[in-house]
Amino acid sequence: MLHPLITQDQVDAYWRDGAVLIKGLFKDHVDRIAAGIERNLAEQGPFAGDNLKPGEGGRFFEDYCNWERIPEFTDVIRNSPAAEVAAGLMGSKRTQMFHEHVLVKEPGTSKPTPWHQDSPYYFVDGMQNVSFWAPVDPVTEASLRCVAGSHRWEKEVLPTRWLSDTNFYPGDGEYMAIPDPDAEDMPILEWPLEPGDAVAFHFRNLHGARGNETGNRRRAFSLRLVGDDARYVERPGPTSPPFPGHDMKPGQVLREDWFPFLYTA
Repeated sequence: MLHPLITQDQVDAYWRDGAVLIKGLFKDHVDRIAAGIERNLAEQGPFAGDNLKPGEGGRFFEDYCNWERIPEFTDVIRNSPAAEVAAGLMGSKRTQMFHEHVLVKEPGTSKPTPWHQDSPYYFVDGMQNVSFWAPVDPVTEASLRCVAGSHRWEKEVLPTRWLSDTNFYPGDGEYMAIPDPDAEDMPILEWPLEPGDAVAFHFRNLHGARGNETGNRRRAFSLRLVGDDARYVERPGPTSPPFPGHDMKPGQVLREDWFPFLYTA
């Protein structure tokens, strides 16, 4: 049985397009997420960074893998309906935590988030997965953009470092070049969002985000979750997030003490 926040039509759209809008997923948790983001900005983790070069205006902050030390994030991840909704979207009996990600674009940040797929950066493989991208500010122009159907492409897109624009792994034969969805007239999905809404998108979905040239902040919380078929996989180089010392072997379920199960049907 699906959680009341989603319908079978939305599940079908998720698997057809690789992205779907979930209205009100975090509507009861907006203040907690916002407080967690502010704590994250003040108490940054080891992966924190600003994705702007000298001379680029605004601020594009990101950080991840802090949910266990930021109590607001722990609360939202454990007590919101996200894990149950994820299980319904994935068609999975269980939902397992992977990581969280904070992305803040302050007013006057013209730099867009580059087009990319998340899966090539990750050490997890499998089709049962979902990311929730949830703003705590109203979003119109500074929106997330997803290329419909790109999660079903035969080849994944080459992962790059956003700031230096260099390849993430040595060699690129396993991956396709990053396309230009606007120039190539690809079907792009994007939605205006109210605080508490979330875009659910597949790890293999090609996505990016517009810059924020509005007068308002754009603070977003992203939650990455995996399902029954998720397994550890080795990549050609260090992954992002790296999770040093995990000691997992290819084909293993992600270790539960580091990546706890949040929901079981």
